[in-house]
Amino acid sequence: MAKKVVASLKDKSAKGYAKVIRTVRSPKTGAYTFKEEMVPEDDVKAALAKK
Repeated sequence: MAKKVVASLKDKSAKGYAKVIRTVRSPKTGAYTFKEEMVPEDDVKAALAKK
């Protein structure tokens, strides 16, 4: 079944967001984990540039 879209998210004046997923290596175990964050579409490059 399809999910219903919330009316406030369909507003054309609302800012678009993107989900940024980065891999982060643990210094203790050496295992990789994934860090997810939601950022405005304008700030995607800045979010990917930071460590």
